[in-house]
Amino acid sequence: MGVTLEDEARRYLAAFEDVTETTGRDCLVDDETLLIVVNSGEMGEAIGPGGQNVTQFEDRVDKSVRLVEGADDPETFVANALAPAAVYNVTVSENDDLVAYVEVADEDRGVAIGSGGETIERARTLADRHFGFDDVQLI
Repeated sequence: MGVTLEDEARRYLAAFEDVTETTGRDCLVDDETLLIVVNSGEMGEAIGPGGQNVTQFEDRVDKSVRLVEGADDPETFVANALAPAAVYNVTVSENDDLVAYVEVADEDRGVAIGSGGETIERARTLADRHFGFDDVQLI
């Protein structure tokens, strides 16, 4: 499933790749934050020693940045999108709708939801864009 990026998101990804020398697969843009999906296996390199790559990129674009590690399978991708919440299991139901049911540690439920529901909403958006999910639900 291919992801179509707006011009603004493409510009941010190009700058990210220039600073980090890693590959970005997707970019969600809002007023204060960028969410960038990094190729699987490149998260450490994207962050850089002591977080220097992310910090340098944040300074360059004047936005806070959140990274998500990409994955080839939808279960791992959804778990990565909810990090740093401890995800125990992701079950995919393909009845009428394609839904990911996610088991998280009780103490990390708030982390998985995020302030104002932003983390779970971003996970839903990414899961739809990359795997065609209709919903992501915490159980």
